[in-house]
Amino acid sequence: MDFSWDDLRLFLVVARLGGLSAARGTTGLSAATLGRRVTALERQIGEPLFVRTQTGFTLTRAGEALLERAEDVEAAMRALTHWREGAIGARVVRVSAGTWTTDFLARHMDALWSPGDGFRVEFVTAYEKIDIGRRAADIGVRSERPVEPNLAGRRLTPVAYALYCAPRLAAGVKDGLFVGVTGPAANTASARWLMAHHGDRIVASGNDAHSVRELVAGGAGLTVLPCFVGDADPRLSRIRGPIPELAGEQWLVLHHEERHSPPVRRLADRIAKLMKDNAALFAGELPR
Repeated sequence: MDFSWDDLRLFLVVARLGGLSAARGTTGLSAATLGRRVTALERQIGEPLFVRTQTGFTLTRAGEALLERAEDVEAAMRALTHWREGAIGARVVRVSAGTWTTDFLARHMDALWSPGDGFRVEFVTAYEKIDIGRRAADIGVRSERPVEPNLAGRRLTPVAYALYCAPRLAAGVKDGLFVGVTGPAANTASARWLMAHHGDRIVASGNDAHSVRELVAGGAGLTVLPCFVGDADPRLSRIRGPIPELAGEQWLVLHHEERHSPPVRRLADRIAKLMKDNAALFAGELPR
């Protein structure tokens, strides 16, 4: 049985991000095309690789087995690429984070990387936890301390959440109309809090973080956002202070072995400094 590396690569992306929609941005392919490629691979294997649900894809036993083997192929392909391109500039440091944290890091790329660094940076955005232990990423920014034995964690900054709406609606908040979250993004703590407290008053929803923010900025209603997102957007107004139940942390997560790699260590230190320099923004302490 001959396997295509391109098919295995797409399978890895879908498996790691937990669904077709999440994999679209990484692969540049439509959900329909990804679905056809996954189905074709399943036919080639002779077994289903995923259990498909409304909230995403989970691996079957055959999928778990293929994932382990596909990661071996991925490591071999990376080694081949490094050999072909040479050591200078060949190392790619992969950074895994949620949507808003990835956006923040990308906006401050000049503080994280310069062309003379000798490595490249790849962001892996996902709502679910990326498996750093299996080298799916080199650096992770997570909302909780890592418990896996092969991972090391460094506490970063507290993160606050609050309710936001378009400024013109601030005086009419008593109407209490909300913008909700569907799809994989609905598994976040803030989305669950919103559903538990205001689920009966949700009048519009989006299946990704950016569309939810645009709905709120467009005047559809209120929603919960991290303060480092809402306070930095002039189109939004914060309603009261941070929500105590949603107060959280951020942790920088590294593989025990990879943390000693100079490119990984350099980028990790820069991420930590950037976040600590903006601690007041993350904690919702900046004046509005």
